[in-house]
Formats: sequence, C-alpha cells, structure tokens
Amino acid sequence: MDQSQDTVSPLFISFVISVLKSDSDIQIISHHPRKIVKGRIFVPTLLNVMKDSSYVSTLSPAAIPLKPRYGDRFIPARAGNTWHLTYPTTPGNDENKCLRQSKRKSKEDSENRTDAYVAYSRLLKNEILGYDYENLKSPSPKRGCLTPANGDRRLFHFDASARPVISNEPGSSFTPSPLKEKSVKLLRTPNKQSRRIPKVPFKVLDAPELQDDFYLNLVDWSSQNTLSVGLGTSVYLWSATNSQVSRLCDFSNSEDSVTSVSWNERGTSVAVGTNSGLVQIWDSVANKQVTSVQGHTARVGALAWNGDLLSSGSRDRSISQRDIRAPPRALERLLSGHRQEVCGLKWSPDNQYLASGGNDNRLFVWDMHSRAPIQTYEEHSAAVKAIAWSPHHHGLLASGGGTADRCIRFWNTLLTGQSIQCIDTGSQVCNLAWSKNSSELVSTHGYSQNQILVWKYPSLEQVTKLTGHTLRVLYLAMSPTGESIVTGAGDETLRFWNVFSKLPTKRETVKSSLNLHTSIR
Repeated sequence: MDQSQDTVSPLFISFVISVLKSDSDIQIISHHPRKIVKGRIFVPTLLNVMKDSSYVSTLSPAAIPLKPRYGDRFIPARAGNTWHLTYPTTPGNDENKCLRQSKRKSKEDSENRTDAYVAYSRLLKNEILGYDYENLKSPSPKRGCLTPANGDRRLFHFDASARPVISNEPGSSFTPSPLKEKSVKLLRTPNKQSRRIPKVPFKVLDAPELQDDFYLNLVDWSSQNTLSVGLGTSVYLWSATNSQVSRLCDFSNSEDSVTSVSWNERGTSVAVGTNSGLVQIWDSVANKQVTSVQGHTARVGALAWNGDLLSSGSRDRSISQRDIRAPPRALERLLSGHRQEVCGLKWSPDNQYLASGGNDNRLFVWDMHSRAPIQTYEEHSAAVKAIAWSPHHHGLLASGGGTADRCIRFWNTLLTGQSIQCIDTGSQVCNLAWSKNSSELVSTHGYSQNQILVWKYPSLEQVTKLTGHTLRVLYLAMSPTGESIVTGAGDETLRFWNVFSKLPTKRETVKSSLNLHTSIR
C-alpha cells in the first residue's frame, strides 16, 4: 500500500475540525483517519491523532508549526457546575437527593444543627486552606488569594524548592499528631449539646366554657402539682400526678362566674375571684370554703399571694390587700392609681414589691409599706396584663403589652425608671413567665399569631416557637419543677408543653481508696 494513503495532510485536519464544529451527526468511534460506514464519515479525534505515533511520524514539520509546550494539564471550565450539590462541605448535608427525601427534612433539623458540622468544616479549612480557627466561636479570618502571585501559566509546576514546610509552629516537631496545633485546640473544644424542645404538647385536655377574655386569669398550677381551672361558674382541680379531676366550687346558684384563680405558696389553698367582686378562699385538701371577702364592686380579674397576704385587682380600678388570717370584716389596704381595670398582679421573689398592670397602659411598682407607687412606667401603648419578675436578677421586671403595643419590655426597678430592653413580638402579649432553672423567658400571644415563644435573656434570642392553639393563648401556668408549662385558650383546650431544661444536680463524689490523689500528703 502506498505510504501517501496513510498520510494525514493539514488540509484534512482542518476539514475534520470544521466538521466536528458544525455537524452533530458525526460519530467518532474509529481510529482510522478516513473510513465510510453506511454513508457516515468516521474520523479520529484530534487528541487521538496527536497521541498516535503513526500519525505524528507522518506529519511534515513544515505543515504543522511547533508551539511551546507547557507543563500544565487541561483544566475544563466548571463555573456552571453545581459542586455544592455533588460534594457538600459538611457531612450529612447532601442536598443532591431525591425530592421525596428532601421533603422529609423538617424545619427543626435545619434550625438545630449541631456544632460538630461547624467543627468539621473548620478543621478542613485549617488543614487544607491554611485557616487559623482555634474554637467554634472565633470569627472567620480573611481568606487569602488562592491564585498564584506570579503570571506563570504552569499551574501544576512542581519544584523541590517551593515545597511548603509542614509546620513552623513551636513544638510542632515533637507532637505525635499530624494536625496543626490550632486544629488540635479546635478538636478539644467541648461539644455543647443543643437542647431540643418538642414542637407538640405532651398532653391536651378539654376545657369547656373556658372564657375567651383577655383580662381574666383562670389557670394556675400549685406547688403540690395540682392544676386549678375556672370553667364558667365552677372551679375544677386536676391532679398532674394521677390525672384525677374534682370540682372545688360552683357559683351557678348565685348566678355568678369565675374570673380568676390563684394558689398560695404552700399549694393548700386557692383563691377564687368572681364576676360580682367576691373573693373566696378554699381549702383544696378538705374541699371546703375557708373565708369569703366582698372587697370590690366589680369583677376581680387578678390575684397574687404574698405569704398570708392576698392582693386582688378589679375592674373598679383598685387593688385590695388583706391578711386571710384576719376576720372577714377586718380593715383592708386599698391601693389606688390605675385609671382603668387592673388585669395583672405579681409579687417579687423577695416579697417586697408588687407590680400591677392595667388597661390604662400603665405599669406600677408598689412598695410593701407604701400606698403610692414607687415606680410608674408608661411606655406601653396597650393594656398591660403580662407581668413577670425574674428569679435570677434582683429587681428585673418584664412586662408585655396588648394588641396595639405587642412589645416585651424589661425594667430595672431598683435604679432607673426607664426600659432596659424592648423587643417587638409582632402580636398581642398575653402572659410572661421566667424559667426557674435558667435565664429564659416564655411568652404567650394572641392576635394574630396565637403562638408560644421562648426567649433567651439578655440576648433576647428566640429559642423556639410553639403553635397549636387556634385562638388567643390567654392563660399560662408553670409546673412546680419549672420544666413544663400549661397554656389555655379560647379554643377550650389546655395544652402541656416541655419547654425548659431541668435543674442541674450536683453529683456526689465517691471517695475510693484507689484514688491516687487521696493518698498524697
């Protein structure tokens, strides 16, 4: 066979390239330079032509000019590729899965990512990209430029003189770990487990005739783990220990209704306020009435205990204080200052100050021995029913406003008369309660969200949001342990939630004769 038949001319190579660019019907499956099968032309790729020594040997030097060869490889342009889907930077965060699996992922999982993902990502950045992370909270350092400083086009040029030193940190030559010193510190960072708050209540009870009234307080939880609920004309007791239900009192004969309930600190007596202005004290153990006081001319919507002293707030705009050990006709102490109905009352943890909120948008702080308020706060623009004293910060008071206000404000009642902090919740604030075991706060809301929120103090970071009630969450009470809360709404349901952490217990150290430190003198 003539040698000229196996020779590939530059003109033919140009023809092949032009055909490859224009005709998509050409299939490159043969290594022979020219072959016709069933009317289609099969040509070798340019790469195969250049690699095949038989073709290269037949090319004329004059036909193909020599070009300078570089040491770098061919790197395709992959700017449009979705690398974050194929190769995620954090384990367990692969988004390149089927749509059915992606829909299963709940919003809670995305919000509650553990610190292990952050530690893994920062460890890779330390060892591969040269970052200097030492812990999980350190700010992100500035990332240097990854492109070469010089204009050399040899991207993969390896030189012994340019090899980086493994580590120039002090003591790196003597450490058994191949990781950098800062990476070791990062791995030794204690992993704080994130607290998961269940999004659904662990118990739901029916509460028929539970009134949908913002100014009433119809739910309270005693220190003996018994719940008192005012339903219509009666007060019912529900034991959280054995789930037994009993009726404490009934006002149907007097055509009266229950407007407020409150347990004393011992959890043995419950005060009941009525629509007619009557206040009764009932013994929950003996299931009988102890005393009855007619101290108001309108409904009693708020009650607060201070030892044996009972404070009651009414629609008649007054606050009455009475020692329940005194006879019913004994003199009582009246506090006047509100211009409209008193709908919130709370004593401070040290029993020295009484906070009162009213429908006049004002918040008062009363001293134990004064008849005039020692602090007056008028920053709220709606009724102040939600009031809570902090058990962790002396003199710290939190209050929430109604629909026109929607704010939770924090006050230092000891030093200043101004608000320390304020956060707009976006909905009516119905109740507030501090955690007994941590510096956290729970708030219940009405129009328009009907939700339950847990906050961190003082950062005011929202920990979680709980939903389930279909109407305003008007009532709130906390369990004796401080772990659970119960909420009531106009949808005639009581829902129990686990929102706060347990009180940490001190572990007793067991002394052992094998302990080396106990033998050293």
